[in-house]
Amino acid sequence: MVRCGKRQITDSPVTEQPVITETRDDLFIITLNRPDKRNAVDRPTADALRTAFDAFEQNTDLKVAILTGAGGNFCAGADLSALSDPQRRNEIDEAGSGPGPMGPTRMLLSKPVIAAVSGFAVAGGLELALLCDLRVAETSATFGVFCRRWGVPLIDGGTVRLPRLIGHSRAMDMILTGRPVAADEALQIGLANRVVAYGTALDEAITLARQIAAFPQRCLQADRLSAYRQWDLAQEEALRQEGAGGYPVVFEEAIGGAERFRQGAGRHGKFEE
Repeated sequence: MVRCGKRQITDSPVTEQPVITETRDDLFIITLNRPDKRNAVDRPTADALRTAFDAFEQNTDLKVAILTGAGGNFCAGADLSALSDPQRRNEIDEAGSGPGPMGPTRMLLSKPVIAAVSGFAVAGGLELALLCDLRVAETSATFGVFCRRWGVPLIDGGTVRLPRLIGHSRAMDMILTGRPVAADEALQIGLANRVVAYGTALDEAITLARQIAAFPQRCLQADRLSAYRQWDLAQEEALRQEGAGGYPVVFEEAIGGAERFRQGAGRHGKFEE
């Protein structure tokens, strides 16, 4: 079970829960907590991750989630020692539907998620990072399809999200070679959105999340959803959907925002809290 409470900042978390969650005002921090396994995900961890993301999605008071890992690594992917157990192989859905093997990777979330990445974000860990809207990576971060060497396929969204994020050619380079991608290259190709100093990814992600949470949320969520949905549509239909999704936001938030601007808010880059 995933319990909400204050996250203890230690080199080795004292709790044995595979996933720790913490609420900070309207932010929700989800921490993979198997540092001795580089936060590799077994079935209980996948279930706990799914439960945590469900809790975030259903709580209307929460605006932005942050996914991170304990002990200096984000996530090394699926726990191959668990996958090699013949008794556990039936946990993989033959039809490719239902929850992803890593837990939340097939969810279509309505609110933003930021990955705070240190150390390894590889194989299924890369796919968890790709689930997130933004990735804040420390200089120590390494991304890669390391499952290539073991014959483990990307079945948690990697072959879908990676080409959409960085382009087909660059994705093929990563997918076919399984090579490591360091933080500076990840930033250059758009895999990382920010590169920050060692040990600061979570703090920087929290700062970014607070900036996002401060915006009018109905408008932000509508624009985010439209940006994702357009991938499945022809340009004409995508434009129509954008307009239809934005129309109610004009009356719910935009008119009020325009009135605040008319009264002087936002002048010289200064916005009200």
